[in-house]
Amino acid sequence: MTRSARDRAAGDADSGGSQTVKRALALLRLVACGQERGVRLTDLVGMSGLNQPTVHRLLRTLVQEGAVEQDADTRLYRIGPEAALLGLARTRRFPLLTLAEPYLNDLAEQVGDTVFLSVRHGADSICIGRRTGHYAIQVLSIEVGVRRPLGIGVSGVALLACMPPKESEALIRSNTRRLEVMKESPREIGRRVDTARALGYAHAPHGLMPGTSAVAVPVRDAHGQGLAAVTITAMADRLNERRLPQAVALMHERAQWIARRHAEVEGTARAQSGSASPGFQAISHR
Repeated sequence: MTRSARDRAAGDADSGGSQTVKRALALLRLVACGQERGVRLTDLVGMSGLNQPTVHRLLRTLVQEGAVEQDADTRLYRIGPEAALLGLARTRRFPLLTLAEPYLNDLAEQVGDTVFLSVRHGADSICIGRRTGHYAIQVLSIEVGVRRPLGIGVSGVALLACMPPKESEALIRSNTRRLEVMKESPREIGRRVDTARALGYAHAPHGLMPGTSAVAVPVRDAHGQGLAAVTITAMADRLNERRLPQAVALMHERAQWIARRHAEVEGTARAQSGSASPGFQAISHR
């Protein structure tokens, strides 16, 4: 075999290996959507767009490595202990949650209902924080760590509404397979995003649980880009026509405080980085 042939063969092997890693990680993200209840093999095939033998082979390897586990009774797949343990290596992986915490606590105290903080990760929204209020009935509709395609739930709609229309439409299209498996219409989600963009908030009169409602507002940085979404879930009568505007006003105010605090922290970090650079350069050139 000539050197050029060997180089091509090595390149093909690298490409195949990279593709396998990408597929495995994409599959892990889909498994994570199932949280404790788990995900069926058929749903993973439908959402991933891969054929069943490929999905089964990747899952078998992930199970062997402890990154995924399969329930012996239901045959559903869940995130395994190895993936959870890897996450512990970054205990401060969500600095936004740390600086938003006091404002989330304050909002939960003011409205009395459950408050969530969600962020965008790729084509997904992920709940990274939850605070309960003092009202007797708390609507704990999702758990911290829940990963859903953008547009599922009011938090995802609010995050999409921060984007230019063409960008949000492209993201919705990229999630089409997953949305269809969840029996959600991309066209309907696009309509919800348009409504949220016009109103400045996303509202679901009928929440994930019967008799509940949810509302979300975006947290925008100084350039108008979406940093996160703040969500309130409550019994439907607590987000009625009279109370909804009051809740939204409080949410917008806290969202602005979070954005302002984020800008302060980012500005301080940049200033410290800038002041450290000359000294570093001086030392490195000695």
